[in-house]
Amino acid sequence: MKFNIITIFPRLLDSYFADTLIKRAQDKKIISIQTHDLRAVTTDKHRTVDDSPYGGGPGMILKIEPIYKTLKKIKRLKKSKVILLEAAGTPLTQKLVKKLSTQDQLIFICGRYEGVDARVYKLVDERISLGPYVLAGGELPAAIIMEAVTRLLPGAIGKKESLAEESHNEEGFLEYPQYTRPDTFYPEPKNKRKIWKVPDILLSGDHKKIIEWRKKESDKKK
Repeated sequence: MKFNIITIFPRLLDSYFADTLIKRAQDKKIISIQTHDLRAVTTDKHRTVDDSPYGGGPGMILKIEPIYKTLKKIKRLKKSKVILLEAAGTPLTQKLVKKLSTQDQLIFICGRYEGVDARVYKLVDERISLGPYVLAGGELPAAIIMEAVTRLLPGAIGKKESLAEESHNEEGFLEYPQYTRPDTFYPEPKNKRKIWKVPDILLSGDHKKIIEWRKKESDKKK
């Protein structure tokens, strides 16, 4: 999977990409990431990428020219989608993440300020939002989508079985509670009456009953 990010802050996500799952996936050649500075295609001395909106109003709008020129410079693969990150986009779901993971290339346009010139919509395949709230820009949403997609790519996660029973793997499904050692925990060591214990069923060794308990706990969250 090839990720391309169009942004006015090309170094913003460097530390994030240099660690965790994204770093390992790059090392394994499962993904590649290329960031494109929107200001690199400007020709004026101020490297202008935004302007005030026609009709008046507060804030600034990202211009179509630098976005168009930057997109033209990116080599497109056959299975490729251009995604605009904006508050008015389609809410991100695991179903949409799975759809995106079937592509060979995702190109992210990271909005800023009051958004982008609406003519940019003609250049994109998807407009995506993380939810009903507003961020300062599209860089963090792009990183979140990249991680969500990368987790689904073959070889990115050590044990693919861990993906089988995750929350949102199916619509409405939320994963059951998980526990690990110690089975008995004293949050206040001097108060032995206050105990947080792992449910007895998980310690029973009865796999049939454990499966039933997990299903019941998942159903509770619906």
